[in-house]
Amino acid sequence: MTHHTAARRAHLLAAALAAAARGWHVHPLRPGGKGSALHGERACPRTSECADGHRKWEQRATIDPGRIRRAWTAGAFNVGIATGPSNLIVVDLDVSKDQAGKDSSDAPDGATSFEALCERAGQPVPLTYTVRTPSGGRHLYYTVRPGIRLFNTARTVAPNVDTRAWGGNIVAAGSTTSQGTYEVINGAPVADLPAWLLQHLQSSPTSDRMPAPLLLFGQATRRAEASLERETAAVRGTSEGGRNNRLLSGARAMGRFIAWGEIPRDVVETAFQAAGEAAGLSPGECRTTIHSALNWSIRTCRPRATA
Repeated sequence: MTHHTAARRAHLLAAALAAAARGWHVHPLRPGGKGSALHGERACPRTSECADGHRKWEQRATIDPGRIRRAWTAGAFNVGIATGPSNLIVVDLDVSKDQAGKDSSDAPDGATSFEALCERAGQPVPLTYTVRTPSGGRHLYYTVRPGIRLFNTARTVAPNVDTRAWGGNIVAAGSTTSQGTYEVINGAPVADLPAWLLQHLQSSPTSDRMPAPLLLFGQATRRAEASLERETAAVRGTSEGGRNNRLLSGARAMGRFIAWGEIPRDVVETAFQAAGEAAGLSPGECRTTIHSALNWSIRTCRPRATA
């Protein structure tokens, strides 16, 4: 092990322990990535924590220092926080596509949208512990009382504003991706979620009431993962009238990656199911559309060598 690798592991271990000391349940993410490094159901050994059946990443996230040291000693894993068990609501303020250096977009960035939401509520932006993401976005951390069970939202609160709660994962400060490092820019204590925002979230459509389908290490190629993220985001952001067609076209776009062995079908189906329901489609309509679209795409896609 090189000095750099050892230092990196020590840094990430310290970040995981610091998060756990706050009462935040952590779990290892792929080195340099945002997907879970824990085994999935297919690879579950049915031993230890899973002796009575497979336990998903949200259930296996922990604040136990011993377990954390054992996990992060094995690799330079990024740090994920399971927001639900941690009694956290994290408001994710994304940058608009043009700011992120991608396709141009007329949508305001998440910070602007959130400020406008607060202004309409007649409230100041609630200051709290804040992390800047590598893309330039922000994660605002808030606490909720135990017993209040909120779920993830995806751009239903405001443009370019997501929230992470039960079923949600957030990348902790100190973690690094190819874009850069997650950095604390406001180390203030984590504020309570304001009552007005709690009420707003309780009335907002939720994106997914199950843990998010985090990709496991080595489970998908980078381009398949990027395509899935792009297509599901487009589905979540589609308004009434075009939702089913957008779900159909998005799922069709992913079928080739399944056929080429670049991503498992169940991961794609789970991600699109959550995105379709977040856009307001019924669960049954989502399942039917996704099944049909993937079958067609897998059956008709060109060989990878000629694509």
